[in-house]
Amino acid sequence: MTENAQQQPPAPDTELPTQYAPADVEGPLYERWVERGYFEADAKSDKPPYTVVIPPPNVTGSLHLGHAFEHTLIDALTRRKRMQGHETLWQPGMDHAGIATQNVVERELAKEGKSRHDLGREAFVERVWKWKGESGGQISGQMRRLGDGVAWSRERFTMDEGLSQAVQTIFKRLYDDELIYRAERIINWCPRCLTAISDIEVEYQDDDGELVSMTYGDGDDTIVVATTRAETMLGDTAVAVHPEDERYQHLVGKLIKLPLTDRSIPVVADAHVDPEFGTGAVKVTPAHDPNDFEIGQRHDLPSITVMDEHAVITVHGPFQGMDRLEARSAIVAALRAEGRIVAEKRPYVHSVGHCSRCKTTIEPRLSMQWWVKVGPLAKAAGDAVRDGRVTIHPQEMEKRYFDWVDNLHDWCISRQLWWGHRIPVWYGPDGEVVCVGPGEEPPTGEGWHQDTDVLDTWFSSGLWPFSTLGWPEQTESLAKFYPNSVLVTGYDILFFWVARMMMFGLYAMDGTPPFHTIALHGMVRDQFGKKMSKSFGNAVNPLDWMDKYGSDALRFTLARGANPGVDVPIGEDWVQGSRNFANKIWNATRFALMNGATVEGPLPAPSAMSATDRWILSRLNSVVAEVDAYYEDFQFAKLSDTLFHFAWDEVFDWYVELSKTVFQAGGEPAEVSKRVLGEVLDVTLKLLHPVVPFVTETLWTTLTGGESIVIAEWPADSGFRDPAAEQEISALQSVITEVRRFRADQGLQPGQRVPARLSLDGTALAPHEAAIRQLLRLQPEGDSFTATATLPIAGAEVALDLSGTIDVAAERKRLAKDLAAAEKEKSQATAKLGNEAFLAKAPENVVDKIRTRLSKAEEDIARIQAQLEKLPQA
Repeated sequence: MTENAQQQPPAPDTELPTQYAPADVEGPLYERWVERGYFEADAKSDKPPYTVVIPPPNVTGSLHLGHAFEHTLIDALTRRKRMQGHETLWQPGMDHAGIATQNVVERELAKEGKSRHDLGREAFVERVWKWKGESGGQISGQMRRLGDGVAWSRERFTMDEGLSQAVQTIFKRLYDDELIYRAERIINWCPRCLTAISDIEVEYQDDDGELVSMTYGDGDDTIVVATTRAETMLGDTAVAVHPEDERYQHLVGKLIKLPLTDRSIPVVADAHVDPEFGTGAVKVTPAHDPNDFEIGQRHDLPSITVMDEHAVITVHGPFQGMDRLEARSAIVAALRAEGRIVAEKRPYVHSVGHCSRCKTTIEPRLSMQWWVKVGPLAKAAGDAVRDGRVTIHPQEMEKRYFDWVDNLHDWCISRQLWWGHRIPVWYGPDGEVVCVGPGEEPPTGEGWHQDTDVLDTWFSSGLWPFSTLGWPEQTESLAKFYPNSVLVTGYDILFFWVARMMMFGLYAMDGTPPFHTIALHGMVRDQFGKKMSKSFGNAVNPLDWMDKYGSDALRFTLARGANPGVDVPIGEDWVQGSRNFANKIWNATRFALMNGATVEGPLPAPSAMSATDRWILSRLNSVVAEVDAYYEDFQFAKLSDTLFHFAWDEVFDWYVELSKTVFQAGGEPAEVSKRVLGEVLDVTLKLLHPVVPFVTETLWTTLTGGESIVIAEWPADSGFRDPAAEQEISALQSVITEVRRFRADQGLQPGQRVPARLSLDGTALAPHEAAIRQLLRLQPEGDSFTATATLPIAGAEVALDLSGTIDVAAERKRLAKDLAAAEKEKSQATAKLGNEAFLAKAPENVVDKIRTRLSKAEEDIARIQAQLEKLPQA
């Protein structure tokens, strides 16, 4: 903690404003927390560590609801652990986002009529750094708005000097261990971004295309193949059939004519071909399809590239210079003119890969790239979960993890970009290849040059849990805070990021995994469960809701919907409801302070407390235990819901209301209840703080005079339970609830006073007569009291005199009319459901509606009859 954090805070205000205004409170409070160093982490501390890294947002990004959701969960975990006495590090930082950032700056250059090639590599990279300094990282300010308790002094960037050294170090080690190699293989190529992208950066969607069947060869050597990508036929080097397919035995080994070209290609037998699919014969284009590439390798086929990096046809002939889609139509037309088209199906819906960043259709392309040999790394990542060193939560997500790491293909890590970590490999004039590690001098001289590619962004972010702590140096921070305690992230990047961190962490840190627990959450969706998207018109800027309702309201709404691994629906009405909850906390605490609630001195002995006091303390300790258990199980929705109902229903709606009578009466019981109320608010605000930090800080410092709730001690379950008091207050609640319901049924106004006789002798309710009368607006019975309605509840009896409060005859007439309507509805619904002819013809949804009407009518009849029975005789 900093020196500022140890200074005495100013004396708290003794009064709270009548209304809570989040906009006036949140910004100054957050800056105070940062200035006092509450969120910083000391590697020299002897406190137990608790470490969480932020999933580094892109430097191009801004806060969206997904960020707000994830950050709320992480912030809640770290705030609680900090209060529990852990040396807590929430590591902040940003990702350089290679493709996304380069695209942004290239678009800016395009507005000036320039391209990156006009600037050259060095000048372009300088331009990106300039953009990063001026426009990048706006999300940091937005994180402050949300209340993220990150250690800002430790903020890192994947392109800063220390992390760049970590990238070079691990590349060199992997290269020396022969786990990084260079090879020509089929990769996913984006003709818009002009770079390779990994399998996990390809988004598949169903597109309308065409399936064209055409003949290769002539006469007896004719064979029919089908394709959705006719333009690639220019690069075909074989036709493949299954070895056991008798239809084509006479063709295997023969050369057949490839249409539109002057080439002949062989027919090969390969077990990869499914004889049951289509004609059982497939065209083989090794340079433009990953499966065809494998067939080509097995049969020693040549690979002919027919498109350049822009997906423009490059082979000689009439199609040269055409875009791939333009060439597709032209080639089909040419084949049709030769009479080679057997069948055409349009539209033909099939799954097509698109670049996740620019949405351009991916082009499989044969290319020389750098690869990570993931086999041993992926096995280690799987073993760490299987042997229990790492726990995945919820457990059912383990299968998705194993399905991925157990079937990983080698990872293409080179990108044809200028922004990113440049591959530390130099090539010599005579074919030399030298990998250069940190501190090593690269080779110089005529003909030597560095590889022009940069590394995949996920390569550097895969080092995040240890590179941010100073690795490869053996720093105090690395020793203290590695491995991370938990990784909180969405299930959607289990493959992108989590698997990469597992592989690199285990490799670089001598078998120590990067985190103990992987806690996976779902995606934020709109209130109808639909994915949020600008194109759908349902995307929400979280800053708008924070401006309107406060950051606490947004946070509480998100946490209350956070069930492990499950998507989270959210609507503005729910945020408004959370704002109402914040206001309820504010108003209840303000009332308590005005009535002398205090945290001064020890709690009175249970023997000095009323049953109401013992009940709320018993419930408080139960809630502490429940909340702790939910936190350990990452059940944010359940802990938030528990706190909501305890605070609103039990503390504010019951205990505060029941205490009013005691406060008015004064004396020692009032002093005891003031201290109990102070204790309950103190603990409740602490329990709420990790999720709603701003309002709880303001209220807690006012209530207690403490420095900050951020560094207050997390509540512990004292073990105090009082089942008898809980049963007694439950009976009291039953009486008040039932009488209130009866009053409402009779049309009485909430404030309307009614004479009543309470028969409480011999029951646990006897000490509560004053509270019952006050809360139910029941006045003494008086000399002319006539019991017109008697309610037996919880072993007691409440007799009411309604003769002067309602027109009994008019009320009976109204209820009789309602009863007749309900009985008519029941009769009609019963008749329809008893009509076999109707049931045979009516749609199921219509029948269900009638069943619902019948059920509702029966409920109405029972309710109205009960009300009539309770009414006094006219």
